[in-house]
Amino acid sequence: MTDRIYAIGDIHGQRAKLAGAHARIAADRRRCGDTTAPVVHVGDLVDRGPDSRGVIAFLADGTEAGAPWITLRGNHDQLFEAFLAGPDAPGVAPDRARAWLQRSMGGRETLASYGVDADGPLADIRAAARAAIPPGHRAFLAGLRPYHLAARCLFVHAGIRPGLPLEAQSEDDLYWIRDDFYAETGAYPWLVVHGHTPVETVRHFGNRVDIDTGAAWGGPLSAVVIEDGEVSLLDEDGRVPVPPAP
Repeated sequence: MTDRIYAIGDIHGQRAKLAGAHARIAADRRRCGDTTAPVVHVGDLVDRGPDSRGVIAFLADGTEAGAPWITLRGNHDQLFEAFLAGPDAPGVAPDRARAWLQRSMGGRETLASYGVDADGPLADIRAAARAAIPPGHRAFLAGLRPYHLAARCLFVHAGIRPGLPLEAQSEDDLYWIRDDFYAETGAYPWLVVHGHTPVETVRHFGNRVDIDTGAAWGGPLSAVVIEDGEVSLLDEDGRVPVPPAP
């Protein structure tokens, strides 16, 4: 039996690019005759792009309709939830939650997609957001997963802390880690598939694969297929193998 799974990188409010990534997956499904292999979205659904509301609606509606999709929480999704929850949001440092409305973070674009003006007193902005965001969208955000294990892969937004078992990993690391994770060259029990830090094209580092190709900054939204341990990027013409870097 073929071990096959799909994954899509950081979306960042790019609804049209998300539809394109799913179209490439649908084309690959037709070529291989597989209608049931899961699709993992590695988080950062929102911020910076123009249609975070459309992204959440697309994913929530598809999941509710029974599509074999798994959606993970990224650090931007965590900040969105924390902003809506208020200053006592668990697990999020207050300075990070406040930073979500800084222009570089993209929270303003997320609120604008719901018709909310991000200027004015913080309490007023939060109240307007709570009123504008459908309860179903908040429920979908609350149900995002911290990671997913399948097909001998660990799918996670940012990465893991080397040397710790999976059950001991903190959510802060799963959503935010960079340097310590990137510096590790040893093998993990699984191939770690992640986003969080943009690269020009999907990169396979041997023990991890980075699939964030900068959709937030005008780059493509990459979709990959992992089949029996082999990673391929999906483009308009089919599969492009992504071997480990030498």
